[in-house]
Amino acid sequence: MSDARADAAHPIEARGVHKTFVGGDGSHLAILAGIDLAVERGEAVAVTGASGAGKSTLLHILGALDRPTAGEVLVGGRAVAGLTDEELADVRNRRIGFVFQFHHLLREFTALENVMMPALIAGAGFAAAERRARQLLGDVGLARRVTHKPRQLSGGEQQRVAVARALVNDPVVLLADEPSGNLDTATSTVLHDLLFELREREALSLVVVTHNPDLAGRADRVLQMSAGRLHPVARV
Repeated sequence: MSDARADAAHPIEARGVHKTFVGGDGSHLAILAGIDLAVERGEAVAVTGASGAGKSTLLHILGALDRPTAGEVLVGGRAVAGLTDEELADVRNRRIGFVFQFHHLLREFTALENVMMPALIAGAGFAAAERRARQLLGDVGLARRVTHKPRQLSGGEQQRVAVARALVNDPVVLLADEPSGNLDTATSTVLHDLLFELREREALSLVVVTHNPDLAGRADRVLQMSAGRLHPVARV
């Protein structure tokens, strides 16, 4: 695909995505039943719904961490089906940023080293990776904590490191799965402010799965997952 076509494409799109799991007894459980979702450049979309409705499954499929049973996912206009494992890893590392409920930081590395890691894996030089990581840690308010390891950071600080790490390779879309689910109300508000500030600063598209009504309410569009499909939620 040419750069012009990629620039014109949706940062991330699902077309007719189905996901069915097969149980140990051979039974089939349909989780996603034909999801269509096109996220615009710079748009923030919140996905809500009951636990077990399939929200995280959808996010994993959008992020090329899992494959749909049927349908397709496109990142920057490029279908991920048929890509090799190496190509999929490159898409996940360079085009998509992930923030999960649990930060998954590497305990033996400092905040700076954790943020640098995806850039180094992507082939960036050490100096460039360090410069970008320091910039992002400053952006998330942790300029004075770069040498601290996860155990020396609060839960909110660890999640901010995870956000910086997700952005180090300049992704086109940030996928966040219950990013404030483990945080208290005050810390959650700080994290929500940060996500939307960075969305503006980095020109990101954002898809966030959340049970938090305050976070969902800040999105441009809210969709509720029910019976394997997405339904628009009307604004009050």
